[in-house]
Amino acid sequence: MSTHTSSSPPTIRPGRPLQSQDIPWPARARVLGIWGLLLVLMGLILVAQLPLSGQVTVQVGDVAPQDVTAPRQITYISEILTQQRRTMAVNSVPEVYDPPQARVGREQFALASQILAYINTVRNDSYADLPTKTAYIEAISALGLPATVVERILTLPDPAWERIATEIEVVLERAMREEIRENNLADERRKVPARVRLDLSDDDVTLITEIVQDLLIPNSFYNPERTEERRTAAGAAVEAVSTTIERNQTILRTGAIVTDLDLEALKALGLQQSSWSWEDVLAVSGFVLLLGVVLLYYLWRQEPQLWFGRAEILLLACVILVFLLVAKIMIPGRAVVAYLFPFAAIGMILSITLNQRVGLVITGLFALIVGWLTNGSVELIAYALCGSLVGMLKIRRADRLANFSWSTLFITATNILVVLAFRVAGSNLGLRGLAELGTAGIINGLITVTVTLLALYLISAVFGITTSLQLLEISRPTHPLLRQLMLKAPGTYHHTLIVSNMAERAAEAIGADALLTRVGAYYHDVGKTIRPYFFVENRTETLDPHARLDPLTSAQVIITHVKDGIDLAHKYRLPNRVIDFIPEHQGTLLVSYFYHQAVQQAGSPEAVDKTLYRYPGPRPRSKETAITMLADGAEATVRAKHPASVEELDQIVGESIQNRYLSGQLDECPLTMADLGAVRQAFVDVLRGLQHPRIAYPTDSVTPRAASPADADAPRPAAPAAQPEPPAPVQPADNLAIVLDTGAGNNGSPTAF
Repeated sequence: MSTHTSSSPPTIRPGRPLQSQDIPWPARARVLGIWGLLLVLMGLILVAQLPLSGQVTVQVGDVAPQDVTAPRQITYISEILTQQRRTMAVNSVPEVYDPPQARVGREQFALASQILAYINTVRNDSYADLPTKTAYIEAISALGLPATVVERILTLPDPAWERIATEIEVVLERAMREEIRENNLADERRKVPARVRLDLSDDDVTLITEIVQDLLIPNSFYNPERTEERRTAAGAAVEAVSTTIERNQTILRTGAIVTDLDLEALKALGLQQSSWSWEDVLAVSGFVLLLGVVLLYYLWRQEPQLWFGRAEILLLACVILVFLLVAKIMIPGRAVVAYLFPFAAIGMILSITLNQRVGLVITGLFALIVGWLTNGSVELIAYALCGSLVGMLKIRRADRLANFSWSTLFITATNILVVLAFRVAGSNLGLRGLAELGTAGIINGLITVTVTLLALYLISAVFGITTSLQLLEISRPTHPLLRQLMLKAPGTYHHTLIVSNMAERAAEAIGADALLTRVGAYYHDVGKTIRPYFFVENRTETLDPHARLDPLTSAQVIITHVKDGIDLAHKYRLPNRVIDFIPEHQGTLLVSYFYHQAVQQAGSPEAVDKTLYRYPGPRPRSKETAITMLADGAEATVRAKHPASVEELDQIVGESIQNRYLSGQLDECPLTMADLGAVRQAFVDVLRGLQHPRIAYPTDSVTPRAASPADADAPRPAAPAAQPEPPAPVQPADNLAIVLDTGAGNNGSPTAF
């Protein structure tokens, strides 16, 4: 139910809905200021480390300050273990080398042939002595031969040297045909002696080995590209490692050193609360700004009426902040506790206090906040969203306490269905966990409705916003003010009941707030309890108190019942929205009877100040107060004219409504012409039941009895002092205006006092 207590929107053309361009700049600045503060506080709540959130702030290498156990069973992909296995797989791939290159072997064989030819030349040099030849041999850069080997090369007989030279080429060719790498060159050099012929002496084998070992070089080279490809493929082939943590399993023990695996488990369970960083602040700021802009744009385009009231915007901001703070404490890192959070309460509260559209939008945005707090838990998002939607749709206007009971049942059933859907579909159907979450879903429904009821009482007390519970409470006949009305002004009380029935039926017909209309109609004439005998419906004797008063005094007494009603309403702490019915149901109508009486006595209309005979207003500014004004006038007119048929009744009601419309009393309310047609039909339906014929029962007396004022269907005689007619003849419209200002709610003719 949407009720407002703050400043009213500006006057607009009847039937045209309020639009965003109608919002004045002061209202815009006020809302933008509140909204900016709201976004800052939301960001602080999301970034702040709350001590009651159940999370711990630790890093790798820290000493665990307390025992931490898993609140629920969870299976997650361990990035650390997966990376370890991938590293092992990558390291197990050996370095990739290209196949042996024959070119390298041929080059070394050609080099060996050149060296051997050079050695032969040196050996056969007859002009050089032994030291000179030794120097020539030692100058060969490709060889690093010991002096003993050089000396033996120079002293060997030619046949022996030729045999050794031939064997050097053979052994070198054999060795270079093998795959020689940088990392196995030493091994290949150690194999050289085994490749030498067995019929050679040790000294010859040593000479051959020294020369061949110096000529051996790698012929297979490392290929980094192929090695990286193989290692990448080996790492990609490793499957992700999943880790399962059982419920109540100890994650950290007091005094233990926190490892990277411990920290990963805490993050997976949502138990790790890292210290904030500027990156976190930036991410939260972007998220909060996105939500704030979307919501503000919605309010600007679709809910312009909320911009006029301080209470409504403050209420919306406070509800968001309170629920966000509690959600930050209850949801992150919690298992069962998160399912106890009253998600649906925020939508139900806003639907009842503001309207259902706002409740739906806030519910959707709050589901995104739940996803942010749970790192994208689809189950908890669905749990929050489905329960909230069902609760809002079921509670509707909350105009009956039974709606709260049904909402509890529907929310509970929805919670259980969501839990079953995700647990069964996810093959995670542990009976113990399922029973715990099911119980949490049941308790959640009870908590949600309890929180909603308590919040509604607090909202009505703190923000002054009229709630359905408050209206239900003051609508009881045992309310002191209604009881006072019933005892002191029974005629007015009866009139009030009829008007409330008419107004409620009309409000339902045009989609207005029926509960507010009914309760407001109960109290619209409560001011008549101060001087009830001045109003004809409360008098049983024929003495007219107005007979001793001049017209102006009588008019002021009648008009004063509005001020008296407002004073009584404030004294009994009625909601401001209900108090609006007291002055607005009369608007700025003229107390026609006493005005015409004053004109008759003065001799001309110019001699009488017409403003002294008007109600102070304001005119109706809402559909509900306008309906009450129309019902008040229609009931009084019908009661005064006693229509004989439904057609006549319909004509009287239509003329009554038309009179109010033509006099400008509906200029400040959003009723349309279509609404007026529906209101008229609703009034006729109610009044037709009240004007039904009755059977005259026979009596013992044969002499017919004259009708008395006590008869319910008999016309009431006018008071003696109220009989004079206006000095000048009036047109039918004027007569209608006089009649419309009569009755228990319109005090301009004899039937009004």
